[in-house]
Amino acid sequence: MDKWLSTLQTKTPQEGFELAIKLAQKGVEYTQPDEEIRKKIRPKYSKNAEDLIAASSVIALQFQTVAKANDYWKRNYRISP
Repeated sequence: MDKWLSTLQTKTPQEGFELAIKLAQKGVEYTQPDEEIRKKIRPKYSKNAEDLIAASSVIALQFQTVAKANDYWKRNYRISP
């Protein structure tokens, strides 16, 4: 697999969330490297609420990891209340 991840550092929470999504997607690619199989099974899980919730949970976990790596963006980014 190509090396694609050089850092968990992001400038903003939005970029961090997008990285979390990418991490989740790459996890699926590593787990099932055959793109044709992934395409074949996607219609089934993309319409299943439990599967979508599970995917969201994985993204949330990845976002926690990215946020921690970025010290919750306290140093360089202010979040308005």
